[in-house]
Amino acid sequence: MQFIKYIALIVVTVMVMMSCGEDTIDLQGLGVVEGRVVQSGTNEPLENVKIATNPASSTVFTDQDGFYSIVNIPAGEYSLSAQKDGLLAEFEAISVIADTSIEVVFELELETASNRPPNAAILISPEDNAQETPTTVELVWSGSDPDTDDNLTYSVRIQNDFNSEILEFENINDTTLTVANLMFGVKYFWQVTTSDGINDPVNSTVASFTTQNPPNNRIVFTRLIEGNSVIFSADEQGETVLQLTSSGRNSFRPRRNPNTSKIAFLRSIGSQTHLFTMDEDGTNQQQITGQVGVNGFNLEAVDFTWDANGAQLLFPNQDKLYRINNDGSGLELVYQTPDGSLITEIAKNPGSNITVVKTNNLDGYSVRIFTIDTTGAVVNIILEGVQGAAGGIDISIDNTKVLYAYDVSGFENVNYRRLDTRLFIYDLTTNTATDLSTDKPSGTNDLDPRFSPNEASVIYVNTSNDGVSQQNIQILPINDLVARNTLLSNGAMPDWE
Repeated sequence: MQFIKYIALIVVTVMVMMSCGEDTIDLQGLGVVEGRVVQSGTNEPLENVKIATNPASSTVFTDQDGFYSIVNIPAGEYSLSAQKDGLLAEFEAISVIADTSIEVVFELELETASNRPPNAAILISPEDNAQETPTTVELVWSGSDPDTDDNLTYSVRIQNDFNSEILEFENINDTTLTVANLMFGVKYFWQVTTSDGINDPVNSTVASFTTQNPPNNRIVFTRLIEGNSVIFSADEQGETVLQLTSSGRNSFRPRRNPNTSKIAFLRSIGSQTHLFTMDEDGTNQQQITGQVGVNGFNLEAVDFTWDANGAQLLFPNQDKLYRINNDGSGLELVYQTPDGSLITEIAKNPGSNITVVKTNNLDGYSVRIFTIDTTGAVVNIILEGVQGAAGGIDISIDNTKVLYAYDVSGFENVNYRRLDTRLFIYDLTTNTATDLSTDKPSGTNDLDPRFSPNEASVIYVNTSNDGVSQQNIQILPINDLVARNTLLSNGAMPDWE
């Protein structure tokens, strides 16, 4: 019995030794695979890339620097893979050797690496070198991509041969783009860039078009937009209406000068008001006054005039009348009222020695309309010693007639409200005034009159005397005072040259 126990002990001991020997052999048959994963082309490290073997062993993920390590891999032949969403998977055949570390570096490409770039856009309209293109133009092109599943977006770049302005429009999903407020008579160049969001954007060829010349809009006026006075021009039928100044700026009292093809106007700059000029299409806006601005009791009533065939401008500042060159140089004091009354309006013909002046007190009343010569001496008294408001002066080309508006009701109040303002022509040769508003609707005012270019008619504003209703620009033939005609609705401060 003791012998049998002894034999059993020997057998168990041998089995234990054999078991320990097998574990030692397995440990000696394990290897290590380590390395790094980077993006192809940039060598940027890729984090959270899944690293695995086939046949399966451990699965690991790369760290923030792109490194990985798989340990205790039994020696043998494997396929090592690197995989991450958005990247093309890579596989590498490896031989794991016992007690050895091997290094494998993966360079992964984006899944879109085989994606082809889009085709260059084809410019369709306007045709290349098109002429007389409207200043509001629809640009049309076509786009395509070899990979039909790609979503294409476009950007458009527009330049001109007049100035350095560049118009850019981005993230366009359609193949059309409407561009407004282009300059008149200017050559534009345009190009479309196509992007598929994967490859580098592709540029089209460059095409050009030339906008139409400015229309012969002889009438300028203002409209209120978003609380600002905005200047427009119109033809003599009131049909071709163009916006000339931005609705984001308060610009008013336009005065056109055919000799220079310029429009002078007033603009609010902070708490001040200054003279500006611009081309007839609204471009090339330049501030003229600076040291001395335009000022008066009510800026909506203040007016100025061109002088010296457009080379100079006359403007009021309180009780003083100034002259300035149309480039902003040569500021000089021309006249100052002897009694301190405020100069609100002036009118003068090119090259004339006679200037019409309208003065008033701080409230806009105690009106006096008169003419002065180059020395400042008073030549004619047209209106004085009356109650009520007056204004809107103009003078005929032969310096014999003065046009003005006067509130015959004689009403005066702190709000400068007018109740029955009528138009008059004063003949300087006979010293008589003629009422033009004999057919004016009751309860309305006729305001801001100007002679037509041929002086056969007057253009003016008619509006309710409540002071808040819409203003409309009308034309009245001087020889037919019942033939009132509304030319432009919702308009004010007209000028017709």
